[in-house]
Amino acid sequence: MDMNPEKALMLAGEPYLAYEPSLVAERQAARRLTRLYNATTEEEPDRRREILAELLGHVGEGCFIETPFRCDYGSLIRVGDNFYANFGCVILDCNLVTIGRDVKFGPGVHIYAATHPTNPEVRNSGRELAFPVTIGDGVWVGGGTIILPGVTIGDGSTIGAGSVVAKSIPPRVVAAGVPCRVIRDAG
Repeated sequence: MDMNPEKALMLAGEPYLAYEPSLVAERQAARRLTRLYNATTEEEPDRRREILAELLGHVGEGCFIETPFRCDYGSLIRVGDNFYANFGCVILDCNLVTIGRDVKFGPGVHIYAATHPTNPEVRNSGRELAFPVTIGDGVWVGGGTIILPGVTIGDGSTIGAGSVVAKSIPPRVVAAGVPCRVIRDAG
């Protein structure tokens, strides 16, 4: 089956029309599943796992996402084993978002693969952009952190709370701030 041309542009990091009907339908399906997920209780771990397995592109063993959780498509999110996201995680997965194993998020972590053209004429045309985000194994992301499009965070790194990660972070460092920058080795 051929991929929708607008989705192919989206995944290639090229300007695409987000309101193309099949993309809208995919987002609506994800909204339905996140609504169902967010309506579950702590006494329904099996139901939560079923919904995540339907929503996300890949769910590792021991994955746990606190509610509320929001995403755009879900199918473009891949999480490894033992992933934990605290309350209020938002992932705008208009491109691939890959999260390694043994990754922990504090509350209110946002990942934005989605962005908009800086040229106002292109932006006003309704075209959007998206770039992949990759978070390596063993990463800790502090609460309130925002991770921007195209960023890679290397294995074993720690991102301080409240950071805005606009550029890639190497492995095994502690980084924090606005904009996020390396402070020291992780030890």
